[in-house]
Amino acid sequence: MFVNKFFINKQSGIKPNGISKWFFWLIGMLALLIGMGSNLSCPISGQAANNLQTYTQPFQNSTTTLSGDAVEANMYFIKMDYWQVKKVTINLNFQISQLANRETSDITLSLNGTKFYSFRPKKETGLQTRAIEVPLRLIQGENQLKISGQILNKKGQQSSQLVQTPANWLTIYNGANANFEYRLQPPTTAIKSFYAHFSGTDTIANANSVITLPHQASNAELSAGMYALTGEARTITTENTQIPVTTADTAVAKQADYQLVIATYQHLPKVFQQQLDRQRLREHAVIKTYTHDGKHYLIVSAFNTKLLQKASRFIANQELMQETVADTKYISNSTQTFTSELQYGGKKQLTTSDDYLTGAKHQSSTYFVSLPVDRTNADGSKIRIHFRYAKNLDFKRSLVTVYVNDSALGSKRLTAARANNDELTVSLPKGKALGHSFTIRVAFDLEMSGAAQSDNAQTPWALIKADSEATIKSKPVAALLFTNYPYLFLKNATFNHIAVVRPRTLTSDDFQTLTNIFNLIGTYAQSNTGNIQFYTHQPSKTVLKNSNVIAFGTPAQNAFIRSLNSKLYFKYNRHFTGFLSNEKLSIEKTYGQNIGTAQLLRSPYNQRAGLLVVTAAKSSDVHRASTQINFQRNIAQYQGDAIVVDHDNNHYNYRFKKHKTVNDGVNAKTVIQKNSKLVIYLGIALLIVVIILLAGFLIMRKSGLLERKGQHHE
Repeated sequence: MFVNKFFINKQSGIKPNGISKWFFWLIGMLALLIGMGSNLSCPISGQAANNLQTYTQPFQNSTTTLSGDAVEANMYFIKMDYWQVKKVTINLNFQISQLANRETSDITLSLNGTKFYSFRPKKETGLQTRAIEVPLRLIQGENQLKISGQILNKKGQQSSQLVQTPANWLTIYNGANANFEYRLQPPTTAIKSFYAHFSGTDTIANANSVITLPHQASNAELSAGMYALTGEARTITTENTQIPVTTADTAVAKQADYQLVIATYQHLPKVFQQQLDRQRLREHAVIKTYTHDGKHYLIVSAFNTKLLQKASRFIANQELMQETVADTKYISNSTQTFTSELQYGGKKQLTTSDDYLTGAKHQSSTYFVSLPVDRTNADGSKIRIHFRYAKNLDFKRSLVTVYVNDSALGSKRLTAARANNDELTVSLPKGKALGHSFTIRVAFDLEMSGAAQSDNAQTPWALIKADSEATIKSKPVAALLFTNYPYLFLKNATFNHIAVVRPRTLTSDDFQTLTNIFNLIGTYAQSNTGNIQFYTHQPSKTVLKNSNVIAFGTPAQNAFIRSLNSKLYFKYNRHFTGFLSNEKLSIEKTYGQNIGTAQLLRSPYNQRAGLLVVTAAKSSDVHRASTQINFQRNIAQYQGDAIVVDHDNNHYNYRFKKHKTVNDGVNAKTVIQKNSKLVIYLGIALLIVVIILLAGFLIMRKSGLLERKGQHHE
């Protein structure tokens, strides 16, 4: 307005006086300063306000069909502590029976025990989707979403009882998820704050977390990096994301906002060296947070490689990292870094708190049981369920059933006399291996008599007590196949003397291969106490005899792989430029130069140890082969002991071992155990034959037949 007035005066020929000149000059300068100030402040205020972020967290559910007029399913998701959540939306993909009556069928969602949304399915026969906003007051750190409802095929009538048929079904497809809209709370200088952001599901999914090592890391630095990686891998909840181990000069490291920097002091960049107290490092390792140019770093360093590895074991301990509020932590030789749970005790508590099931008809609760990867269930395992239930049931039709992997193990009829304190103990099937993980489902059929029908959804009810438990007897896994990998490389849920023979010079592909190999091992490792040792040359005979060995790289990079060629299932040609045909696969010359293999062998240095060789003629194909042994969902595809991957992403599974156990002695022992009754019968038969022969000899001797026979010969 003032500027317009100035122009009007100028155009009209009116000459402003001196005061007016100074007035307009001051106004102009003020406007300019305000404009400059606003331009400078916009990015700062925008950064402080932190633009709205979005993250979609898939539920860890497979496609599931629920049958019965009353259906129920449970799903789980988590919220990071550093999120300021503004909105949460549940996205469901489902389908219901084509015979369902839309006027009486309904589905209800509850979060952490509180119901918040109900709806009737649309009149559609195919796949339906539903986006449902969740009240923020119900959101916790760990969240249980329950989907329940009734799928009815006809209109309900109070005078008649609805009959349950196989046509009452609801299918919930995988791909269901929780979508978060939130603002980030920036990390503080505390180590625990950096750890929370670094390990966050959104940080990892957005490739914002990396572990960086020196460009040509020493064997000790590689061991430290793998301890840190495996410690992170066991806490990551997603099935297809991982934290890469790389070098600082790669694109993936440069774009990451959170970097875990592991190196001896001599190999640290100067900008990080300047943040550390050299005097304290003479007898300590250090873990220190540092922020620069919007990037957040956790520096892990020491002069001594032994202390560096001890500091990386501290990083691998989730409890210690979540408890450290300081910005600098010094680690000495006496610092305790081991994880709290080291051994499998044989008993598994199914739930930490009482599980309350409400509503008539079929109600169930599912529990996941996991054994160490090197063990499987043995005969004699039992499940004991302690429970209570309502007294207003039709006890002629009400019962409880226990399932393992959806196979019924046993049932029990509910009674009024035991309603306040009942239990059911069932045995797992004899001779049936369930592997190192399986599900236990406890299902109640809570039927009510016609006179006791109620509109109250909280009755009837059943309660599974927290002292319900599974007593799982276990035995070592004997099969050296990818079905049980990384068995042998883990023992008692920690690293089982792993020796890694690496290429002399590491490429970016080699770092990715390492990341893939140890991501899966870390997923199963529950403790950080075992040993991982790297070697550039072939280890000594003593090391090879007492270790489970991993060798990776090309023959040109790794002389140890060249020495193993005669032992490999897929062997190289004499020039080591490609693989040769064998009894399982015919390989054209060019094709053999462009495939990668992962081969799981019985160690030639110790029949009770394993040897994993991940190799190809090119380092990029070595990495390609390692992509099949990086996640549980990938390794689950393979039942053999050799994997081949080509450039078209075709992957093939082969088995070469005739005996899958780690040594023939174990195999013979297994055969004897399986045929123990036959061995006993054969022993008894042999004893009877010996007794008959001895008796015949004594009779002949007593009757003098032997003496007369001798005289006759004379």
